[in-house]
Amino acid sequence: MNKNRICIWYDKDAEAAARFYAQTFPNSAVGTITRAPGDYPSGSQGDVLVVEFTVAGIPCIGLNGGPTFKHTEAFSFQIATDDQEETDRYWNAIVGNGGQESDCGWCKDRWGISWQITPRSLTDALAAGGGEAKRAFAAMMAMKKIDVAKVEAARRGD
Repeated sequence: MNKNRICIWYDKDAEAAARFYAQTFPNSAVGTITRAPGDYPSGSQGDVLVVEFTVAGIPCIGLNGGPTFKHTEAFSFQIATDDQEETDRYWNAIVGNGGQESDCGWCKDRWGISWQITPRSLTDALAAGGGEAKRAFAAMMAMKKIDVAKVEAARRGD
């Protein structure tokens, strides 16, 4: 067991979410699944209570805690991508599996978890500072899924 893990509260679908993440992202896996030893406010004995999983190397716990707490963009996973193909693959997997698009490279999966699918070319452009960063930032602000070619063109001033 890792000393520190991210605990994500789910209504009741922690196992389904963990399995989706493991199928979608490299270096991801589903680990131990713990079932409730007795009835609890939002479940019954034998229901999946806790799922240990890894998302892109980050250890997590999914807790099926019921509908009390909802997800917000205050928490998100940020996945750095190397090119448009990888950006498209992750974005389309999340949005195409009942998720929804948002702005500036953000989307939500069907369980309400926010994801930032961020091409390294965007991060590099913003880190460059000056006019390059300003132009890349302005281009990003008009996007939902990040378009690498448009970011690179904006960075060059095209």
